[in-house]
Amino acid sequence: MIYQFNNYKPVIHISSFIHPQATITGNVIIGKKVYIGPGAAIRGDWGQIIIEDGCNVQENCTIHMFPGVTVMLRENAHIGHGAIIHGATIGKNCLVGMNAVIMDNVQLGDECIIGALTFIKADEIIPARSVVVGNPGKIVKQVSDEMMEWKTEGTKLYQQLPQDMFNNWQECEPLREIPEELQLQMGNYKTWNESK
Repeated sequence: MIYQFNNYKPVIHISSFIHPQATITGNVIIGKKVYIGPGAAIRGDWGQIIIEDGCNVQENCTIHMFPGVTVMLRENAHIGHGAIIHGATIGKNCLVGMNAVIMDNVQLGDECIIGALTFIKADEIIPARSVVVGNPGKIVKQVSDEMMEWKTEGTKLYQQLPQDMFNNWQECEPLREIPEELQLQMGNYKTWNESK
């Protein structure tokens, strides 16, 4: 759902896919080929949120800030399921792992990888190509070329996903029985009704 707030209407490029169960509010600018998953809350009520081209914000992420702050996701940033970005800048081609929390005024350099469940406290400056893990987050090594190649390939899948969703996604009613052609593949699987 897309909401205007205090005369700010979100700006979303036509090539980007916003799941209808995501919520985009107010002063938010979303670039090209961005994927925003269901349950994401991107709330530009007290400040601005800029999500540059090629980013993805996956299911149940939260992006917000204190008053007067701009949150920036630079080009190709990859924000994993359930992560929270609060008042931070995420550098180009970074990966933020699932359920990570990145706090106010953090400056995440380009091509960083942040581990799942990592907490980066306010005002931290993380140099480019750092691998950060833990609570509190600590730099444990540098991102290798191989790691960055793996990250970039994963992000490309999400950059293709908006067009795939536009082409192939639609609301539907579920099947109530397993189609005959799938039953052989399912082995001993039983539906709820069959198991009664």
